[in-house]
Formats: sequence, structure tokens, C-alpha cells
Amino acid sequence: METKIKEWYVKEYPDDEVGETLNEEATFQDLFDALDNYEDVYDVLGGESDSIVRERCFNKLAKIMEVDYNYIYEQWIR
Repeated sequence: METKIKEWYVKEYPDDEVGETLNEEATFQDLFDALDNYEDVYDVLGGESDSIVRERCFNKLAKIMEVDYNYIYEQWIR
């Protein structure tokens, strides 16, 4: 959960230039906390994040938490 999202994203998707614009400090814990507190996840992700970036990060968060993607997604749309 303490993995920095930008570091993970740039390694996982090296051809996606948006990765370089993401928040340097945000972790997957921060993303979870934002969902848990009904905050804007795009503020956490920062940069030029879009729905593709969000989905990729949600997928990774679901794997880290060992839950289904829909659990994360449902938390976001509430």
C-alpha cells in the first residue's frame, strides 16, 4: 500500500507519457484513503491523469487489497 503510484505506473506503462505527470508522493494507501473519504481520486493521482490511468490504478489497488475490481469501482461511484 505504501508503493508510490507514479513509480509503479512509469515502470508498468513506460510508453504512457502521462505517467511522468503523476503526483510524485501519492501512494496506493493515499488512493484508498481518498476513496474511503469520498475525495476526488484525480486530485490524488495528479498530473494529466484520466480514466485510463484511474482504471489501471484501481486494478492495481484491487490486486494489492486482494479484492475484486468492482469493490474498488463501487467505492468510487458512491
